[in-house]
Amino acid sequence: MDGKLPQSVLFCCDHNAVRSPMAEGMMKKFYGHACYVQSAGVHNDLEIDGFSIAVCHEIGVELSRHRSRSFEEMQQWGDDLSGFDLVVALSPASQRQALEFTRFFHLDVEYWPVMDPTGIGENRETKLNAYRQARDQIRKRMIERFGPPTVE
Repeated sequence: MDGKLPQSVLFCCDHNAVRSPMAEGMMKKFYGHACYVQSAGVHNDLEIDGFSIAVCHEIGVELSRHRSRSFEEMQQWGDDLSGFDLVVALSPASQRQALEFTRFFHLDVEYWPVMDPTGIGENRETKLNAYRQARDQIRKRMIERFGPPTVE
């Protein structure tokens, strides 16, 4: 990857409750205000996942105030997708949706295949480990793409 930080990036996944909020929070934590960052989901039918909040808290990323939103809500609220330099899809469904919404605009869409940790694990610790794995996949891709964190 090129290591260049875009002026604005949108992270997206299926419900904006697990992976994309983690990516949004980490991007803000690692790169500060150098980049405008938002996240969205194909659907907005879930609240932020408690396990996502917990594993991000472990690395100093606050997610408890995150409110889930969909692509359609973003547009209704005035966040025009054409205003983003980069859309990073973290699930196949969000990649399809991003490509559909951006077909009329010259906009880069990247797909980062990140494991969906929901439903993995039988107890709290195995569930947390699955969420940590997803968080760490996002962090690794982010650093490969945008370079080392400028803020920590």
